[in-house]
Amino acid sequence: MKRLLTVLLITIISLLFIIRLYSNVSNKASFKTGSDRTEQYLPYLKGKRVGILANPTTVIGNKHLVDSLMALGVQVVKVFGPEHGFRGNASNGAKVKDEVDASTGLPIISLYGSKRKPSAANLADVDLMIFDIQDVGCRFYTYINVLRDVMEACSEHKKELMILDRPNPNGYLVDGPILDMRFKSGIGQFPIPIAHGMTIAEFALMINGEKWLRDLPACKLKIIKMQNYHHDMPYTLPVPPSPNLNTQQSVELYPSVCLFEGTIVSQGRGTQTPFTKLGAPALKGSYAYQFTPVSIPGMSETPLHMNQVCYGLDLMNYDMSSLRKERKLNIQWMMEMYKAYPYKEKFFDRSQSNQMGDINKLAGTDQFQQQIRDGVTEQAIRASWEPGLSQYKTMRKKYLLYP
Repeated sequence: MKRLLTVLLITIISLLFIIRLYSNVSNKASFKTGSDRTEQYLPYLKGKRVGILANPTTVIGNKHLVDSLMALGVQVVKVFGPEHGFRGNASNGAKVKDEVDASTGLPIISLYGSKRKPSAANLADVDLMIFDIQDVGCRFYTYINVLRDVMEACSEHKKELMILDRPNPNGYLVDGPILDMRFKSGIGQFPIPIAHGMTIAEFALMINGEKWLRDLPACKLKIIKMQNYHHDMPYTLPVPPSPNLNTQQSVELYPSVCLFEGTIVSQGRGTQTPFTKLGAPALKGSYAYQFTPVSIPGMSETPLHMNQVCYGLDLMNYDMSSLRKERKLNIQWMMEMYKAYPYKEKFFDRSQSNQMGDINKLAGTDQFQQQIRDGVTEQAIRASWEPGLSQYKTMRKKYLLYP
């Protein structure tokens, strides 16, 4: 009898495992981005003249959304391109000019050159705008600024904006100091933490709801939600979101590592795997790992510490599951490297480099720099982010479309 019960128990456990396995496979197989759910929006586009804000991440499967929609008979009249351009052929921070797309013949209006949002003339022959760009969930990643600018233009000129939603690869993470608006800049436009934990459509709802369109009425939105998505879902990006976030590891490290752009420490720009390493020439003797930034056209033409050997940390194989489990930014790397750096007064000084970075604008506060200088504990640094961080989390809940 005891043996029979043991066999039954093993059988039940095995069946439960199989059911769970097939359930996970089924859920993964049925996940779809907003753009993949063509049946949800193609009928709505019929008879409309469409403008699309797009870059290389704007895909249905492995084909660009613009090419796909035109092949399906949608009347796409023009494309708008953000930083790096519509086809992704512009370097980080490089101004992008208006041009004609060689593949489709469509006019491309740059929103990263002489202007930041579509003009009345740009939208005159557009009935509906589509926004479909992969974000990475950070305050200093500028696509949420582009989203706000496009929403403003649509509000001003009474155009509807359709958002084809995509996963936030750092969607599990809501952490960091809230931006003190005294430090508002191109890398920080909203009073939110470093990692905001929202999809681009959820963020659009927040922009409307919190009245971040200045004195304009809310933008009319039509959101195409994802299918079977949740914020904790691991998601490997099918297309790099920008030239220097070209690996999944860099995308997941970015919320923590990008803060080093406000220091004299290189984040690996000028290597083939940027944002997966940290180092500086002056750290020789403190670290064994080394790398040498060089000029790489299309990625980083003049990187910090170009042609100099940097010593520091190799994070390419860092186990990201620990950060996911703790749901925290890693600020230990900043504390550790500041402590090791021999010339403390130069650590946050980028004035002698040709890539300016401002730690106060990146962190969103002038407290963080001083806390690192003073050797404040991690616990005390995190405590200083309250109550703002908790208040943001409460506000965020109003706009969530997914669990």
